[in-house]
Amino acid sequence: MSNKHYSFIKGVEDYFDKAAAATNLPAGLLAQIKACNAVYQMRFPVKVGKEYQVIEAYRVQHSQHRLPTKGGIRYAPNVNQDEVMALASLMSFKCAIVDVPFGGAKGGVKINPRDYTTSQLQKITRRYATELIRKNFIGPGLDVPAPDYGTGSREMAWILDTYLAFGKGEIDAVGCVTGKPVKLNGIQGRTEATGRGVFYALKELMSIKEDMKAIGLTPGTEGKTMVIQGMGNVGSYTGIISQEEGGFNVIGVSEYEGAIYNKDGIDIKKLLKHRKSTGSILDFPGAKNLKTREAALELECDVLVPAALEHQIHGGNAKNIKAKIIAEAANGPVTPDAEEILLKKGIIIIPDMYVNAGGVTVSYFEWLKNLSHMRFGRMEKRFDQRAYENLVSLVERTTGKSIGAKERQVLTKGADEIDLVRSGLEETMITSYHGIRNILKRNKKVNDLRSAAFVNAIDKIGSDYISLGIFP
Repeated sequence: MSNKHYSFIKGVEDYFDKAAAATNLPAGLLAQIKACNAVYQMRFPVKVGKEYQVIEAYRVQHSQHRLPTKGGIRYAPNVNQDEVMALASLMSFKCAIVDVPFGGAKGGVKINPRDYTTSQLQKITRRYATELIRKNFIGPGLDVPAPDYGTGSREMAWILDTYLAFGKGEIDAVGCVTGKPVKLNGIQGRTEATGRGVFYALKELMSIKEDMKAIGLTPGTEGKTMVIQGMGNVGSYTGIISQEEGGFNVIGVSEYEGAIYNKDGIDIKKLLKHRKSTGSILDFPGAKNLKTREAALELECDVLVPAALEHQIHGGNAKNIKAKIIAEAANGPVTPDAEEILLKKGIIIIPDMYVNAGGVTVSYFEWLKNLSHMRFGRMEKRFDQRAYENLVSLVERTTGKSIGAKERQVLTKGADEIDLVRSGLEETMITSYHGIRNILKRNKKVNDLRSAAFVNAIDKIGSDYISLGIFP
C-alpha cells in the first residue's frame, strides 16, 4: 500500500480493533472508547493583505472520560478532519499509557505557515482561539491545547492572550493552554520534552539484555547507530540528547530538502547551525548527500527515528527498512501493512503513543504548575540544599577528609524546576514502558509493543468508564 491514499483514522482504528480483541471488555464499551465524542469543523474569514481568506480549521475531542481533554494544534496545508480525528484518538490512548489524567483532543488549521507573515499568523491564531472560546472548546477544565507541527510557544501565547481577554478574571485562566513561553507561565523543559522522552524510552528499552539479544544488540545506547527523519523540534532534540547523554552515533539525517549520511557520525548541533546559515542540511561538511530524502529511511542502523509526519513507512518501502528498532517520534509514521512486514523481519517498533508522550507529560506538569500558581522547586530547593550540605559536612567530619568545591556544589545542589521536570519525565517513561512490556509478556493474545500499548490504554479508559457508572 502506498502512503498517498492511506487513511490515518482507518489505520488507528485497525490498530485499535487488533488490540481490542485481546481485552475482556464488552463490545459496547469498546465502541464508546473507539469513537470520537465531538468534532468541531469551522470556517472563518481572515483579512490577508487586501483580500479575505476563508480558513478551514478543526478541533476534535476524542474522549471526555476525563476532563480536561488535551491535545496540540497543528498548522499544515494537508490538515483534514480524518487526520485530526486520528490524532485526537491517539492522544486519548497516549494520556492513558503515561497516566496523565486527560481525555484526548487535537486541533488543526489548514494553512502553510510559511505562506504568511507573523502578523497574519497572529490574526489567524487569534480568530481560531475565538472560535474555540465561543463553542466552549477551550478552558483549563474543558480542553487544553498545546503546540504541534507548525506551531510553538508564540502561537500558544497568542491563544492565551485571546482567552484572557474573554476570561473576566478566571483565576486559573493561564491553564487554558500549555507550551507557553516560560515567562508567560510556561515551564522549563517543555520545548525539549518530546525529544527527551524519545531518548528515555530508547534508553530503557535498550537496557534490557533479553530484548536486545533477540535483535542481535548488546544492552545500552553507547555507540549504537541512529538515523533521524525530520529536524524539527522533536527530531533535533532527540538527536542532540541521544548524542550528548546516550552516546548514540547519528549516521543519517533526512529533511524536506534531502538527506545526508556519514558513517562516522553527524553532529546535530553543528548540522542545525549549517542548516540555519545555508537553508539546507545538504552539503554538510564530511557527509554525503543521498539521492532522495526517503533513502535515509533505508540505511542500515540500530535505531531509526521517524520524526516528521505520518505514513512515512508504508507497504511500498517497509521491505527495505534495515533498522533493528524503530522509535515512532512522529504520529503514525508506520502504516498497519508496513508494520506487518516489519514485525515479520523481527524489528522492534516502539509505538508513537508511548514514545512521543514526553510532550503531553510535561504539558501536564505545566498545567499543574498553572493550577498551583507556583513554580516547581520554589518551596523545597533551599531546604534540600541545606540538608545536603549538612550531610556532606557530617561525612567530612567523620572521615577527616574534605571534598573539593566543585564536587561539593554538585552534591549539595537543590533541584531546580528543570531538574524536577526531567526527573518526572524519566520516571514516567520508564514506568510506562514496563507497563506495556508486562502486557506483551503476559497476554498471550498480544505479539507486539503497539498492541500491548493499545491494550494498556483501552483497559485504563474502560476502567474509568466503568467507574463512572456509564457501563456497569
